[in-house]
Amino acid sequence: MVQETMVLVAKKHKEWIKIVISFGCDKEIAEDIVQEMYIKIQLKLDKGLDIMYGKEINYYYIFKTLKSLFYDLKRKGKNITIVNIEDNINDFNTQMDINYDSEYEKITDSLSEMYWYNRKVFEIINGGEKIAELSRKSGIPYYSLYNTYNKVKRKLKKLLIIIIIIVLL
Repeated sequence: MVQETMVLVAKKHKEWIKIVISFGCDKEIAEDIVQEMYIKIQLKLDKGLDIMYGKEINYYYIFKTLKSLFYDLKRKGKNITIVNIEDNINDFNTQMDINYDSEYEKITDSLSEMYWYNRKVFEIINGGEKIAELSRKSGIPYYSLYNTYNKVKRKLKKLLIIIIIIVLL
């Protein structure tokens, strides 16, 4: 199990590098931080930590590990220059030339085309209502609401990934 998990983590190596670079350091330092993350994750897995959500990796855990390693380097006084994203956001937008309104419209259109029950459950839960609360109020079983919400979320996530891939190409 540990070996399979490490293989899944390693398959996302380029993503981990991009995440660390987004913290504001260069590619060489990002590579070092990611290598340290592999060591840290391996040690945690050997001690019994489970970083899987079904067949997916817990990206949040990896992100927090990378962020903490980055801050550890900063605290030790390593020469890392932080790039302020707000200063460079205009350059990024002109390079990508993305029409955010039309992309957002695709997502809202997809949501509006879904079966009314699925859409409504998603909107209510996404609006802040707890699933258990909604279950008590509506009399609909908790797991039915939970599964419906996750099904809609997965569909929207797939659409978002497709949009990102199209934009990046």
